Amino acid sequence: MWYDSVMSTSTQSVEASILSRLICPDRASLTPDAARGILSLRFDAAEVDRMNQLAEKAREGTLAPDEQALLDGYERIGSLIGLLHSKARQSLKTRG
Repeated sequence: MWYDSVMSTSTQSVEASILSRLICPDRASLTPDAARGILSLRFDAAEVDRMNQLAEKAREGTLAPDEQALLDGYERIGSLIGLLHSKARQSLKTRG
């Protein structure tokens, strides 16, 4: 189990690094309409509630393996959305 946790963290770090280089969040290359569209991407309230439930179970140490996989997925998607939002904000700042 410890090995799986380390590998998961390492894999996530590698994925985040690759996505960051691909997306280049500090480079303003989106049109204003595209940037605004990306900024509208958000988890809905039900998804946020589910993430909070999973995070609580993780803190308690009671996550089932399928729940851990789901939480890991939320974390990866959240990181991707964060990178995209950063790029969108930079693009709007530069291009108006």
